[in-house]
Amino acid sequence: MSILSTPLKVGNLEFRNRVFLAPMSGVSDLPFRQRSWLAGAGMVVSEMVASAELCSGAVESQMRVNGKGLPQHVVQLAGRAPEWMARAAEIVQDNHADMIDINMGCPAKKVIGGYSGAALMRDLKLAMSLIEAVLKVARIPVSLKMRLGWDETTINAPELAQMAEAAGIAMITVHGRTRMQFYNGQADWDALKKVRDVISIPMVANGDIGNLEEAEECLRRSGADAVMIGRASYGAPWLSGEIAGHPFSANLGDYVCDHYQAMLDYYGENTGLRHARKHIDWYLNKHAKGVYSNEERQELMTSRSPERVLTLINSIFSRDSVHPKRAA
Repeated sequence: MSILSTPLKVGNLEFRNRVFLAPMSGVSDLPFRQRSWLAGAGMVVSEMVASAELCSGAVESQMRVNGKGLPQHVVQLAGRAPEWMARAAEIVQDNHADMIDINMGCPAKKVIGGYSGAALMRDLKLAMSLIEAVLKVARIPVSLKMRLGWDETTINAPELAQMAEAAGIAMITVHGRTRMQFYNGQADWDALKKVRDVISIPMVANGDIGNLEEAEECLRRSGADAVMIGRASYGAPWLSGEIAGHPFSANLGDYVCDHYQAMLDYYGENTGLRHARKHIDWYLNKHAKGVYSNEERQELMTSRSPERVLTLINSIFSRDSVHPKRAA
């Protein structure tokens, strides 16, 4: 049995295995997280929630902290102002979160342009003020997600991890790239070992993990206690659970239709139609390449008729040679 299938204790929480779904803006919404959890993921994390927007009552932010149907509810917060981070932490705790994750790893321009996400790795004093503000009000475990550093000349993840642990952070997740690498090149799993060597709390490795072999190799090279699966989950919400030892066995056409309908129910038809298109495209590219026409794809991407989309999904995913790619 792989260590990945064993439980992991974080603070007063116990996660059922060591393969986690990453927080991904525009991807890991509630329908996606519900499916990943049902497929056996050890932990699922919300999309990044902007603390100031949540405090102002923004509808989108409120939807992102929804954990309905999830026995363990983890919310990721982002921001640059300690007072907003603390207030947002209170809000998510009142919404029954079981753990708060602080984002200091997002490389997106619109996030770092506001001095949030990975930009905080250029100012560890500010980063620590945000961590301390959240910990001061936290009644639940708090984790931290970061990158190796801002660029190759400022690899300061070990320093930030040490400071965060001393302040009371319960778990550290590190993506094996700098911000300036964005998602280019290969994640450096060996570099994560320098973080592992200076902290005693659980560490999670993130970056370029898409199957069991890669997950186990990453653990070996990084010394991490768990792995976090991000972009490899596009079109495969079940992947984290599969790597943890729970093979996917559902009918793929029925599964995609169910996911599509769940998004319409969650967002409402107009918004749901738009949000669902990227997921349909990922399912097509990952599992049905070469078995559908350009005209069918175009219709799936533009149709405003849920009935027509469901009919096309059923048709395409019932064809020969369509099957889920295995995680191992």
